[in-house]
Amino acid sequence: MHKAIKIFLVSTVATVMFASCKKDFLDENPRTDLIIPSTLPTLQALLDDDLIMNLTPTLGELSADNYYLTYQYWLALPRPHERNSYIWEKDIYKTQQNVDDWSRSYTQILNANVVLEGLEDVAPTSANLSDWNAIKGSALFFRANAYYNLAQLFAPPYDSSTAGTDLGLPVRTDPDINAHVGRSSVKETYDAIIQYLNEAETLVYSGVQYSNKNRPSKPAVLALKARVYLSMRAYALAGQSANEALNLYDSLINYNDLDPFALLPFSPKNKETIFQSHFTHESHVLSALVYPDVVIDSQLIRLYDPNDLRPQIYYTNLISGQYNIKGSYSGLIYPFTGFATDELYLIRAEANAYANNLTEAMNDIDILLTNRYKTGTYASPAVTTREEVLKLVREERRKELAFRGLRWPDLRRFNKEGENIQLQRVLNGQTYSLEPNSKLYVLPLPPEIITLGKLVQNER
Repeated sequence: MHKAIKIFLVSTVATVMFASCKKDFLDENPRTDLIIPSTLPTLQALLDDDLIMNLTPTLGELSADNYYLTYQYWLALPRPHERNSYIWEKDIYKTQQNVDDWSRSYTQILNANVVLEGLEDVAPTSANLSDWNAIKGSALFFRANAYYNLAQLFAPPYDSSTAGTDLGLPVRTDPDINAHVGRSSVKETYDAIIQYLNEAETLVYSGVQYSNKNRPSKPAVLALKARVYLSMRAYALAGQSANEALNLYDSLINYNDLDPFALLPFSPKNKETIFQSHFTHESHVLSALVYPDVVIDSQLIRLYDPNDLRPQIYYTNLISGQYNIKGSYSGLIYPFTGFATDELYLIRAEANAYANNLTEAMNDIDILLTNRYKTGTYASPAVTTREEVLKLVREERRKELAFRGLRWPDLRRFNKEGENIQLQRVLNGQTYSLEPNSKLYVLPLPPEIITLGKLVQNER
């Protein structure tokens, strides 16, 4: 009963927190209307609450270089952390409390931990074993995904030479919210993420959940593992995980089959998507990307070839000549942050380029871009060296995966490898810059978390 009450409380708090969000982004998905979760269906329902479990932090995308704001819109933003992260202020919160990116991710972790403990009271039997395993594996996946997302914001980029001493995250594996947990090292944080995924891989259902793409599957676990290893710059392991995922599920959408004039060109259950998630609803910037004051960076637009269909599919060309984003794989105006096969092709290609397997790398690029260019117009680029192929793959990552929550982690790792990418913003005639490998690439923990959790703050 004690555990059931804890599950009920988590569900109740989550319901209250998200009461204003009326519509499920996957209408046909199971929802969480719980009283006292004490069975496998009610534990599954807690994980199916996609208004909690399938949302992704925004601060990395807000800090990245794929867009810019007009001064008037920036000045009118009501939330300090959106204004200040845009110009890389040292203190992005000022007096703001309740930072969504932290609290929502730890709510996901809490829910996962509650489910894992709740499973201890449900005996696995021959009749329920596959569901029991899938629920446990899903909880481990959600916990790993939340920690990965947090690590891209609030911990330094993974560096094998310093990961053992760099400050990582408080790693909570118990639903007791009163237990004091200090910050683990970056290495301990990533080791925990990989551990959860290794176990989840053996438990979740092997196939993509076509009707419930808010639920993890083995391809989703492998896709997350590939993303994690990529952020660690463990390219061989990233490529291996991406390859294993693609061996299970490799569908691509031919963009010639899409309506280039549609505001929402993709269904949330499109065949390329493995697992659905999107940015949180509260961002005034990311939910306003369809408006003229939030503009796609012209340098990004110029990267696309005239025969490339992606600019028409991803963006709206305004009368002013500027571009705004359309609906993405989420099927909503909130940009997609989940897992899809296009990302896996690019991870495998980058891993092969690193290993000097250039033919294999270009095979993946050719497969992807044949489905992105006007029929009959794509020709494989004439690249012959490892450096040329690697540059091409990374440019395709930016074009293909824009506004997917991946540019900020990419900037962090690219600069670790010496690419020296400097970011700049201009507001009302004043220029703001973010230098390569700056400490500002690690965001500050919310001030109330420092006080309540007695945690060490990140240096900025």
